Amino acid sequence: MENRTYRNIFKELGKTDEQISARLKEIVQEFFFSEDRVYHTAGDDMGYLEDTGNHDARTEGMSYGMMMCVQLDMKEEFDRIWKWAKTYMYMDTGWNEGYFAWSCQTDGTKNSDGPAPDGEEFFAMALFFASHRWGDGEGIFDYSREAKDMLHTCITKGIGGRQGAPMWNRENKLILFGPGSDFSDASYHLPHFYELFALWAYEKDREFFAEAAKASREYIACSCHPATGMSPEYGEFDGSPMRRPLPWTKDRHDRFYSDAYRTAANIGLDWEWFGRDEGQRAAAARLQYTLGELNREDPYVVYEVDGTRLDEKALHPVAILATTAQASLAVEGPLSLDSENSAVRLAAEWAERFWNEPMRKGERRYYDNCLYIFAFLALSGNYRIY
Repeated sequence: MENRTYRNIFKELGKTDEQISARLKEIVQEFFFSEDRVYHTAGDDMGYLEDTGNHDARTEGMSYGMMMCVQLDMKEEFDRIWKWAKTYMYMDTGWNEGYFAWSCQTDGTKNSDGPAPDGEEFFAMALFFASHRWGDGEGIFDYSREAKDMLHTCITKGIGGRQGAPMWNRENKLILFGPGSDFSDASYHLPHFYELFALWAYEKDREFFAEAAKASREYIACSCHPATGMSPEYGEFDGSPMRRPLPWTKDRHDRFYSDAYRTAANIGLDWEWFGRDEGQRAAAARLQYTLGELNREDPYVVYEVDGTRLDEKALHPVAILATTAQASLAVEGPLSLDSENSAVRLAAEWAERFWNEPMRKGERRYYDNCLYIFAFLALSGNYRIY
C-alpha cells in the first residue's frame, strides 16, 4: 500500500499540479481558519467542528475533522479534536459505556447519551492512519490502541453478558443506524474502511471485518435503486427503503436525502482503494446519469429513490454535487469532456462542475463543506491509505 499511486481526476481534466495545490490550500484555509471556518480551538489544547446549522458538535463532524487532518498532515488540529471528543463525548458509564455521545453543545455539555456508528468508524480509521503517519504516543494519543479498543467495543458490546448493544449486526455483519437497531443506513457502509480494519484491528476481530466488507458492498448494491442509483437515508436489512415510523421523528427517511448523498462518494473511494465490486459500482454511473442527464437544469431537489422529483429544495445542494462528483472515481478513465463514451463524459462533467463550485457559505455550510473537502481530496488523489 505504501507504493501505490492514487488517481488524480483533476489532472485527467487538464488541471496542473500548481492549480490543484493552490486550490486545496484555499479550501483548507477557509474551512479551518477563516471567518467562515467550521473548526474552532478550545482552550490550550482542544478543538471542535461546529455543525453550523444546529450549533452543536457531532461525532460525524469530529471524526470527519480528524480524517481531514490526518490526510492533510495537520497533527496539532487532529490531536485537539481527538482530545475534545474524548473529554466531552466519550461515555465511561451507563448503557452506552465505551461509545461517544453523538451530539454535544459547543461547551462540551452532552445533548444525548446515544451514539451514532458513523462517528465511531471514522474515529477508528483516522486513528489508525494517525498511528501509521505520526506514530503512537501515550494515553489517549496511543492512536492504534484507541482504534482497536473502539472497534472491539463496537462489535462485542452486549455480547456475553456485557451491557449495551453492538453497532454491527453480528449475524448479517451490517452496520446499524444505532446500537441494537433493526435497520441500517447505506451511507454508513464503508467497506474500504472494513478492509483495513480486517488488517489492523485486534486479531480476534479481523475475520468479522473481512466479512463485513463483502456484506457492505452487497448491501450498497441492493440499496441503490436499479434505475436511478439513488439510495434511501435509512434501509431495511434487505436494502429496501425503511418506511416504518420512528418514535423520535415524524420525518421521512426513505427518500434520497441528506444522509444518502454520501453513498455514491463511498462507492467511488472504495473502488479507488480496493477495486472490488459486488454490484455496487454501477450505481455510481446510474446516479450521475439520473442527476446529470435527466435533471440537468436543477438536480438539487429532494427525490424519491425512483427518481421522482418532489417539490422541495435539497437542504444540502453542494453536498449533492460533491458526492456525485466523487463517484467519478468508480468510472474507468481517463476522464474527458470530449469523450465519445457517455459515462466517461458525464463523469468528467460532474468533476468539472465540482471544480468550478465554491465552498458553501452561510448557516448550513458545515455538512456541505465537510463532504466538499473529502471530494476534493479524493478527486485530486490526496485521500490516501496510511
